[in-house]
Amino acid sequence: MFEIISDLPVEKQIFYGVLVFSGLVYLWEDYLAHRQRKIYRSTTHVPHELEKIIDSETFEKSRLYQLDKSNFSFWSGLYSETEGTLILLLGGIPFLWGVAGTVTKHFGFGPEYEITQSLVFLTLATLFSALTGLPWSAYNTFVIEEKHGFNQQTLGFFIKDAVKKFAVTQCILLPVTSLLLYIIKIGGDYFFIYAWLFTFAVSLVLVTIYADYIAPLFDKFTPLPEGVLKTDIEVMAKSIDFPLTKVYVVEGSKRSSHSNAYFYGFFKNKRIVLFDTLLEDYSPLNKAEETKPEQAENDDVHSEPKVKPKIKKQGCNNPEILAVLGHELGHWKLGHTVKNIVISQMNSFLCFSLFAALIGRKELFVAFGFNDSQPTLIGLMIIFQFIFSPYNELLSFCLTVLSRRFEFQADAFARNMGKASELSSALIKLNKDNLGFPVADWLYSMWHYSHPPLLERLRALGNVKQD
Repeated sequence: MFEIISDLPVEKQIFYGVLVFSGLVYLWEDYLAHRQRKIYRSTTHVPHELEKIIDSETFEKSRLYQLDKSNFSFWSGLYSETEGTLILLLGGIPFLWGVAGTVTKHFGFGPEYEITQSLVFLTLATLFSALTGLPWSAYNTFVIEEKHGFNQQTLGFFIKDAVKKFAVTQCILLPVTSLLLYIIKIGGDYFFIYAWLFTFAVSLVLVTIYADYIAPLFDKFTPLPEGVLKTDIEVMAKSIDFPLTKVYVVEGSKRSSHSNAYFYGFFKNKRIVLFDTLLEDYSPLNKAEETKPEQAENDDVHSEPKVKPKIKKQGCNNPEILAVLGHELGHWKLGHTVKNIVISQMNSFLCFSLFAALIGRKELFVAFGFNDSQPTLIGLMIIFQFIFSPYNELLSFCLTVLSRRFEFQADAFARNMGKASELSSALIKLNKDNLGFPVADWLYSMWHYSHPPLLERLRALGNVKQD
């Protein structure tokens, strides 16, 4: 196959090289997923080393949930690969560019208005992606997540959310893209430096405003009320000089029962966000299990009704929440956030530099059906998405390995704060709440898991709390 490709013109070599590499990546991913599905199917009993960590009922629920997710990923991945291949083979990109040109021409904008045509193209491309992805997203939400008890959305909420996400994305994407294209156009020989600086500034702005102005468009954020938990969080933050200004609870339960926690902000303005599903005192699932009167056994109408004790079905108690936050604050204290930003920006600068060296190569455009024009946006798409794909795969794997290392370090930071037992207990509860399957194929885990498997984290903490 490679000998046949090498005898073709350069533009054909580029085109078929992209298709072959895309196919190889898909086959590799499918092979890894197949290995993991075999684990899901064959591991039907709790392994001996996990018997005191997870009960058989939860183990079976998580096994079936992950198996359903893996089967869904197989079909959605097959569709995605087929769609992408057909788009390339049938000339979908130049066709959509031509449609965008027809639209702009209809409104009196000729070929010289390349940025305008680029924005129309981008709108049409993202709309196509949103519409073709919507059925898969709906199936995942209302079949997979619903079946396993995670979905909290109504169909109306889902559709409204999808429309809102598309609108917000366009409001950010189109102005940013137009400015980036303009900078590339007027930047001269060093445009790649200006383009990199612009994207860096945009990323900082988005990170700064996301939780305050964008996320509240989708979820309700409320300050954590005064009390023991808030006081303990503030004391812990102060003990490591974390410049905490606010603590929020986000109503993530409106769309899913999955739980999470994170912090954001720059310099002396840090905020912590806790999902309501993470807090056992806030979880709607626990509130639904409020104490109920029980009829007395002797049927004496004058006897006092018995009260069932309230059972916490989801979330962590306060010491466990503090342990989870100790882990998250460990990422900050150990500089993981800054390191990730530095790596991201070094990669961005490298990619823009290589883009500057490649953008003038006409054969890159001819390879994808652009024989008479070389639009800058198309060049960005071709080079960043297709030409850089081998590099992107390697980088993704390296970042996954680095992420696992950071997770172990953050766990160790929480352990050194004296929270090993509480963090172990929290990890077990969160694994149960989110139906995480604690057994993984080693190769699948190595390639995909940005967080170490549960058992590895518990071993590293050295203080497994046994229920």
